[in-house]
Amino acid sequence: MSAAFARNSGKVIALSEFRKVMRFQPLQEVRAYWEGLRCGRPVPLRSEIDPRGIEGALDHAFMLDRVAPGVARFRLGGQELTNVVGEDTRGMPLDTLVHPEARAALADAVTRLFDTPAIIEITLSAECGIGKPPVEAQMLLLPVKSDGGRVDRAIGCLVTEGIIGRAPRRFIVTDIRIIEIGEQPRIKAVGPVQARLDAPMLDRPATAARAIDGSIGADAMPAQPKGKPALRLVRSDD
Repeated sequence: MSAAFARNSGKVIALSEFRKVMRFQPLQEVRAYWEGLRCGRPVPLRSEIDPRGIEGALDHAFMLDRVAPGVARFRLGGQELTNVVGEDTRGMPLDTLVHPEARAALADAVTRLFDTPAIIEITLSAECGIGKPPVEAQMLLLPVKSDGGRVDRAIGCLVTEGIIGRAPRRFIVTDIRIIEIGEQPRIKAVGPVQARLDAPMLDRPATAARAIDGSIGADAMPAQPKGKPALRLVRSDD
């Protein structure tokens, strides 16, 4: 028996877990690309983002424009968004994806995304109905500076687990994690927040991705109980 086989023979991963890890791989790809573009800065520039850098995650990726405090709209959206909403999402508000009861919590997270700035990780669960089976999802929002120097853009990623069924689907927000970034990170309480200094959703160090000069053009690219989602605020020392 080889040494390599001996080291790995006791490591057994359930097929269901392996499929889940692979399903959520686009979140890791988008996060790693964004981290690679930062190069020690709090956030990268929009002009530095090239869709070729996240080629394996394009179906799940999207870009947001900030239009007002707590309000962002889709500038670009991948096929995953189209499948969930049932039509092209360009120009639609981000809160189109969530149930009305979750929109206040989402608006608060969007405000923090741009103002702090912060990384936002959201866990979602779709409401069920006729032709609408259970669907769970993870969404990642990462702040980006426009060419004017303001943090008013964001790159995001949405990955669903389950059969979409009849669109449109609306999600209940079951958990929001706000990870502050910046040179002098602080922890602030926002509503019923449990402050934690733990690892983000991806639970592994992001590897630097190769940055390619260029930009994205305007034309590129089971049910949970209702109630307030859990908000967890953490900070990044980057």
